[in-house]
Amino acid sequence: MTQQAANEDTRADVVVVGAGFAGLYAVYRMRTLGLSVYGIERAPGVGGTWHWNRYPGARCDIESLDYCYGFDDELLAEWRWTERYAAQPEILAYLDHVADRFDLRPHFEFNTSVASVIWNEATKSWLVTTDHGETIECAYVIMATGNLSSPQPPAIDGLNDFKGTWLHTGNWPIEPVELAGKKVAVVGTGSSGIQTCTAIAPIVDELYVLQRTPNYSMPAQNRPLGDDEVNSVLANYRERRTICEWSDAGTPMPDPTESALSVSAQERRRRYEQGWQMGGISSLSFAFNDMFRSEEANGFAQDFAREQIRSMVQDPAVAELLSPHHHIGTKRTCVDTGYYQIYNQPNVHLVDLKSEPIVRMNPGGIETTDQQIDVDVVIFAIGFDAITGALADVDIRGVDGFTLNEAWANGPVGYLGVQVAGFPNLFTITGPGSPSVLSNMVISIEQHVDWITEAIVHMRAVGFKRIEATGAAQERWMAHVVELANQTLYPKANSWYVGANIPGRQRLFSVYIAGCGPFRAECNRVVEAGYEGFELSRGTSDRESAHV
Repeated sequence: MTQQAANEDTRADVVVVGAGFAGLYAVYRMRTLGLSVYGIERAPGVGGTWHWNRYPGARCDIESLDYCYGFDDELLAEWRWTERYAAQPEILAYLDHVADRFDLRPHFEFNTSVASVIWNEATKSWLVTTDHGETIECAYVIMATGNLSSPQPPAIDGLNDFKGTWLHTGNWPIEPVELAGKKVAVVGTGSSGIQTCTAIAPIVDELYVLQRTPNYSMPAQNRPLGDDEVNSVLANYRERRTICEWSDAGTPMPDPTESALSVSAQERRRRYEQGWQMGGISSLSFAFNDMFRSEEANGFAQDFAREQIRSMVQDPAVAELLSPHHHIGTKRTCVDTGYYQIYNQPNVHLVDLKSEPIVRMNPGGIETTDQQIDVDVVIFAIGFDAITGALADVDIRGVDGFTLNEAWANGPVGYLGVQVAGFPNLFTITGPGSPSVLSNMVISIEQHVDWITEAIVHMRAVGFKRIEATGAAQERWMAHVVELANQTLYPKANSWYVGANIPGRQRLFSVYIAGCGPFRAECNRVVEAGYEGFELSRGTSDRESAHV
């Protein structure tokens, strides 16, 4: 969509914000309904998080054959993934292919950000304003802005005094960054930090890894995908996809059925060893069904993981610093391709920020309480304002001027993750109250977009123009989400799942923890009950159908 076209076209049936997995599929589905769609994307191209996260070693932690769209058999057959876990360039190439194959690119205005999304009660429509000063009036807004798309900015004194180059993994330049032969510091050891360190350790002159809290990381056991393996999977792909859709995590692995406490120590170890050799984010969690509910069961898995770290890291003191002591899995478990082994290299230095915190940055590098670290490049791998950050960054105002940030003053809430009470006809993809970041995101995205599409189809069929989650339904749903979470160990961790990485953020575990299958069943039940928990109307002041 050209700038000229955007200026001429100020009305649309649907505005879709974001051109990642969610936004592309949302535009595709809206077009199948014959609706006019106006897409907005702040990046110069498609890809969403896979456009911005170009840092060295960026790779998905869900297997490629499952981290892809399942809505089109021809698309499945024609695209060939080359690795078990696809790297960023391949995922971005895939999304470019999808955009071109289904002619989605012309529906987007790129290099454009949304400044405000404001409900107009008089016209019963949304007014979406961009940073170019355009206003698009539409009936529906679909916020496909992603759960990990608002990078947490570095807050270190003296940042502007640094004479070298500093970068953020979540906003990596498109232009190549030369790191070979440089002295580099990486701040943060979450997923992006671990992947970055592993990728650059062999090429940099010196690597300083600044770690505040160690994370558990599982071996990816990555490998090339041969034609025989791919063809075998594709031959029964519908069955595999259905298993993913009704599983807990959105993957084809069978959900565990036994407690870690019900088997012998030898059997526990055998299963952990089996999972470790299999690899992947669920290397240990798929062994038993109580790892996230039982302190004792979780402790067994922790012990095994720390034992593996000690076996890979030659220096016992470094191995101890790299060994986490929080409940395994309650912070995002990482997946690596040789991370722990880099600490056996003489050019890699671990800096423990708990014992020597950062004081400031200065022209030469980073000053801690114990030392001056002179470097050429500082890479901040400090994560995101997760789940809600990209939404909270936009001025969104619903009925009576009620803002989204007011709705989330006590933590992010939503009904089924698709709507927030007070914001009619505004949909969120994998929002608060959905499985979102604890699932295979593509499975959850397709389910949400399909649900929204079917809701619009229903509304058009019966003459309704407005759908809005009720406050009562939202309150009940979020109470259920929190109750489920409190039955697990997840809320005990100071993780980005609860917003603990954002200063001043009200802590709330807003992810539906029961899994993709139970969530899908509940969404289907809501529809079968006449969209229970939503008010549907013809757009007038009189509600013609109300389901509380």
